[in-house]
Amino acid sequence: MTATEVRAALPGDLDQVEGLWLEASRWLAGRGLDQWQYPPRRWRMEEAIEAGDCYLAFRDGSAVATITVHERADPEWWSEDDPASALYVHDLAVSRAAAGQALGAQLLDWAGTLAYQRGKRRLRLEAWKTNHLLHRYYLDQGFELLRIVNLPHRNSGALFQRAASPETTLRPVKSPEAMESRR
Repeated sequence: MTATEVRAALPGDLDQVEGLWLEASRWLAGRGLDQWQYPPRRWRMEEAIEAGDCYLAFRDGSAVATITVHERADPEWWSEDDPASALYVHDLAVSRAAAGQALGAQLLDWAGTLAYQRGKRRLRLEAWKTNHLLHRYYLDQGFELLRIVNLPHRNSGALFQRAASPETTLRPVKSPEAMESRR
């Protein structure tokens, strides 16, 4: 299998991040799921890139996945759960070209290691309340379903967490220049 490398997304990567999100949105719609069936929140992606929280996974020099990981706990979900003890995952999207190769699981492991390296005890995420296949996926990845929060103005609300971990199989890229030299 081709090695996967992860690096922080750069401002020039915004179209790639959005493209991966749109591809995932179309795939979800094709499966009859209402998750991510709204225009992409490009401003949010741009903010995550500028903050250094959005990452891209590459295989053979091509972006095949994106994940956003940060320390900001949404108070509507996490205020009672020691918010500072975790990193939070958002907008994990894997290209259909890389589907079925455990890349999502590898990125979750990578994020768990990032949490561990930053002194966090947990990796957390929230999922669409009605996407039961996604819930099963997260359970299969070792996450625990803490609870489902029903807020009338939010479609997410299935809250998951697992312990941070010191090991990952993905290789971080030290600098954007290192990625450029491989293209």
